[in-house]
Amino acid sequence: MSNISYYAMSILILMKLKIFIKEYPYTIIAPLISSLIFIIILKTISEFYNLKTGNTDYISFIIPGIIMMVVIQETYSNISETMIHMKHEGTFKDILLSPISRVEIAISYIISIFIIGIIVAIINLIVINIFFEIQLFKFWRFIYYLSITSIFFGSLGAIIGFLTYTWDIQQSFFNLIIAPISLLSGTFFSVDLIDSSWKNIFLSNPFYHLVMNARKSFEIDQTYFIKTDILLLILVFIIVYTTLYIFKKGYRVID
Repeated sequence: MSNISYYAMSILILMKLKIFIKEYPYTIIAPLISSLIFIIILKTISEFYNLKTGNTDYISFIIPGIIMMVVIQETYSNISETMIHMKHEGTFKDILLSPISRVEIAISYIISIFIIGIIVAIINLIVINIFFEIQLFKFWRFIYYLSITSIFFGSLGAIIGFLTYTWDIQQSFFNLIIAPISLLSGTFFSVDLIDSSWKNIFLSNPFYHLVMNARKSFEIDQTYFIKTDILLLILVFIIVYTTLYIFKKGYRVID
């Protein structure tokens, strides 16, 4: 344990958080505005068509999903964009040459993006609550699923940022993988409203269960699905382990 560079890791984490705060117009305000625009548009539509999801008001239903959507997109984009930007500036090379292992670098980035995901979600929750009344019945349950989301997609972003050099690949992965996952994993709808021929496809999507379980933090019914939670934890373990392995074994990561 004495060989772990705790001080160096803390410096990397603080550096990433400092960049996050310094670039607040893009990292905090932009996702917040995006969330509010989604909610305002969908609120107008729901009032016009009198939309409901079961016994729940439609807006109360989608707000948790929109927060999760923003966290998914921000945690992936934030870390991958930072690493590619550092490669272009040449500062990523300095980090790799520093007396800290690549595994420790990866862990530092994952911890920092985990914190960023929580911060983004909490800020969105507070500001949205000013304009739209929402009730959070289980705060720690919400934090738990936020943590899983931040770690998973942050790790995925770290892999893309570590292995790629251009914005094209990073943005293509976002458009083809991250955006569909964030938009089609129960963000705006319940699986009960889907045609039965498509229902099994959505039920087999682990990210749908991630969003739906986070949504239950805002409901009186606090049912837990242990098998689903175990599956989600296994997925997180796999992606984190893969990230650490790629960082440790990766080569030619500097153009």
